[in-house]
Amino acid sequence: MIVVMKPSASQKDIDNICNIITASGQTPHISQGKETTIIGIVGDKTKVDKDILRAADGVENVVQVTESYKLANRKFHPQPTVVKVGKDDTVDPVYIGGKNFVVMSGPCAVESYEEVRSTAEAVKKSGASILRGGAYKPRTSPYSFQGLEVEGLKILSQVGRELRMPVISEVTSEEAFCNALPYLDIVQIGARNMQNFSLLKAVGKTKMPVMLKRGIAATIDEWLNAAEYILSEGNENVILCERGIRTYETSTRNTLDISAVPVIKTKSHLPIIVDPSHATGVRAYVAPLARAAAACGADGLMIETHPDPAKALSDGPQSLTFDMFDSLCKELRPITEVVGRSF
Repeated sequence: MIVVMKPSASQKDIDNICNIITASGQTPHISQGKETTIIGIVGDKTKVDKDILRAADGVENVVQVTESYKLANRKFHPQPTVVKVGKDDTVDPVYIGGKNFVVMSGPCAVESYEEVRSTAEAVKKSGASILRGGAYKPRTSPYSFQGLEVEGLKILSQVGRELRMPVISEVTSEEAFCNALPYLDIVQIGARNMQNFSLLKAVGKTKMPVMLKRGIAATIDEWLNAAEYILSEGNENVILCERGIRTYETSTRNTLDISAVPVIKTKSHLPIIVDPSHATGVRAYVAPLARAAAACGADGLMIETHPDPAKALSDGPQSLTFDMFDSLCKELRPITEVVGRSF
């Protein structure tokens, strides 16, 4: 349920509504726009007297919210959320959402300092502002490269600080999350862990930006409810990532649901980026889908880039070379300009 206040509502009117909600044992969630203030009610709405709310000074309307996710809902928070990335002054801050278009790039897996450093230099020069790299690698086969774990995080963080780039990497458990906290600027929750609710609650208890990837067979509502777990613990710095879903099609690793971008923009205020690398698993398809994502309103991209994809320890067939990544960034600039984004 949300309470829509009149443009003329005073702060006293707003405080009164919040007091009514709190007195009923529920939690008010205030979203203030330029002209209108919306107060969302988080909790058991049946315990709140709607007639009292409607009769209160400054109230324009009381609206039921039928979706199970509240804090992620655009009805609760009409203004798009912008997430600041960069927890200290050792990196240049990056803002995800709003009018910004952000590219994250780097190797699928951290293999060595030299690999990460050379990739970071190349992608930053071309236009990437956030460095990605996998330290914990949940692989389909237990015999595949599983990542360097904490040592990989240290390498990623070191290179990020040297080049003043915020860094992002995936964590696969609460233990991995605790290990990663000193090294990351964004923690990534992968598709396999989208509904790992204990992990979602753990990252929700911090203020660290979280990128939540869509599960391989998750509906958009299930995805937003997973985001709700993080938001409900107090962490408002949530970024969504569409990375393809499992369908009957076998031409690509997954099927990139490009329609998820405008759907999310309608349903939620959270920023959404697109990962065409994991969606396709095929290098040749990455650039066309990246351009499509930019054109349909995505807030950014996650692209895998490697100095020598043929020798990559993880996901070489989908990784771009430095030249390919540079060409893609040049193609993206006129597209982002047309849709009113800054890249």
